[in-house]
Amino acid sequence: MKRINQYKKLFQVEGEIDLKELKTSYRTLVKEWHPDKHTADDTKKEEAEEMSRQLTDGYAFLISIAPETIAKGLDEYNETINNASIEDLHHKSMLLEVTFTDGSTYEYFGVNKTLFSKLVNADKMQRFARRNIFNSFTYRKSKRTVEQE
Repeated sequence: MKRINQYKKLFQVEGEIDLKELKTSYRTLVKEWHPDKHTADDTKKEEAEEMSRQLTDGYAFLISIAPETIAKGLDEYNETINNASIEDLHHKSMLLEVTFTDGSTYEYFGVNKTLFSKLVNADKMQRFARRNIFNSFTYRKSKRTVEQE
């Protein structure tokens, strides 16, 4: 959640993410912080390069959790959580990364250690995750490691 809030603050996004507003904000900030605008001052140029990286990372991240992006991938997501089993889990801080047997990997934001422990110790992990995690937390597809044929 910290990462989400940090990027929302960077782009001055309040509430739900609107892709059109995000794109406008991104373009404005990229123009302002482009390293080529700060060639005279090395310190300012380094700051601009770092800010450009943050803007690019933040933009890609916020797009991945935007409601429009989630809606676009909803059928694939539902197919994965209903038909693929959990293959691997990683939990760090408040981030849960779940890799499924179909090769999809999703990140869930805001999952605390207590809930993660309950998931790991559940008799039926898949059922527990479906009821308590999959549609309860902000998520994004982070990668696909195996292509289906």
